[in-house]
Amino acid sequence: MTAPVIELAGVSKTYGDVTALAGADLTVRRGELLAIVGPSGSGKSTMLNIMGTLSRPSAGTVRVDGHAVEDLSDRELSALRAGTIGFVFQSFHLAPGVPAVDSVADGLLYSGKPRAERRRLAERTLRRVGLGHRLHNEPHQLSGGEKQRVAIARAVLGDPPLLLADEPTGALDSRSGAVVMGLLHDLHRSGTTVVVITHDRDIAASLPREVRIKDGRIEHDSDIQAAGRRGSYQGMGT
Repeated sequence: MTAPVIELAGVSKTYGDVTALAGADLTVRRGELLAIVGPSGSGKSTMLNIMGTLSRPSAGTVRVDGHAVEDLSDRELSALRAGTIGFVFQSFHLAPGVPAVDSVADGLLYSGKPRAERRRLAERTLRRVGLGHRLHNEPHQLSGGEKQRVAIARAVLGDPPLLLADEPTGALDSRSGAVVMGLLHDLHRSGTTVVVITHDRDIAASLPREVRIKDGRIEHDSDIQAAGRRGSYQGMGT
């Protein structure tokens, strides 16, 4: 079986007397494409922050790429994020007046690579997401879908094995959203593990695995359901 890239065991997150996540168990295997879906306030963004090591759990254990998060210092967590995880958010986080190629190249700002090398890699990655003709366009010259593709290019510039996408189509029209989802499928086919956080049930249902969360608890995991059915069929055959 493929090794896990994310493992959550009994993970909870509380803020004062508010429980944002309660006893979550989730394993994401390397090379998967899945959706974590739920309404606003369900706890899905809290789960993303914990999976991405942006937040530590109040209880439970988290392992990312084989590393126990609770055993790592803040500096070690930063290094783990830099080498393992790419983030894509609903807000594109593109600086005004900065051309696409430089916005993407900034993703390697602390890598130690010279500026020319960062820009060369950024150009290659922008072409990979279909924006070779927009290298020098600034954000105000790009459509919403193009801005999101620039953000995705920045996230995957260092070829991280894991991509966490938080509502990547939330600010887009349906056509642009379909293009972005197609790109995420392409990245998955190339070997990237992709986790999509969404409130859109249609998007979630279109992916190979769907994890539904409500009121801070996982209420459905299609992977577990499928495993249960496989076990039943095997039992019938004995």
